[in-house]
Amino acid sequence: MIKTGNSVVSIYTEMTPNPETMKFVANKLLYPGKSIDFPDETSAKPSPLAQVLFAFPFIKSVFIASNFITLTKTAGTEDWMDIIPTIKQFLKDYLEEGKEVINEAEVLNMKTGTGSNEVSADDDDVVKRIKELLENYVKPAVEMDGGAIQFKSYENGTVNLAMQGSCSGCPSSTITLKAGIEGMMKRMIPEVKEVVAEAE
Repeated sequence: MIKTGNSVVSIYTEMTPNPETMKFVANKLLYPGKSIDFPDETSAKPSPLAQVLFAFPFIKSVFIASNFITLTKTAGTEDWMDIIPTIKQFLKDYLEEGKEVINEAEVLNMKTGTGSNEVSADDDDVVKRIKELLENYVKPAVEMDGGAIQFKSYENGTVNLAMQGSCSGCPSSTITLKAGIEGMMKRMIPEVKEVVAEAE
């Protein structure tokens, strides 16, 4: 069980390239070294925090990373500036009370079939290089924007990736994917011919 301590928590917000998402950064580790995406309320079982966030009528999806939470609001709801004070106060209270953020046992239950950037023993050489590139070059950049990109599959020169957090549904994510990630992968891993985003 991953909980946070009882010391004073401060939360600040950062805009992301996706106008529908906002990044809420804490001065605490929420999910050390990892990230997890909850695209809808039914997927939120492993996170008591995400479950409570979905109770807000304007929350469409929740993404939790090492020290930040990226929230996507439903289209047509209030402006972020109207919502931010409520969410910041809620997160501050929740974390200061030391409530559970992620239930690791539930995460393990849901891991089947989801992608990961962690290199495993049965990965072939190309997949290992793809995952290392994602982890070392792509992850730090997209986390700054409140998102994540997960490896899904590699087949016949095509890399399939999942866009999470602010990257999911972001107008500029296609440019990031094609001009940024695909270009870099083709240069560094000649076997890669194309990079595509998994359909939501």
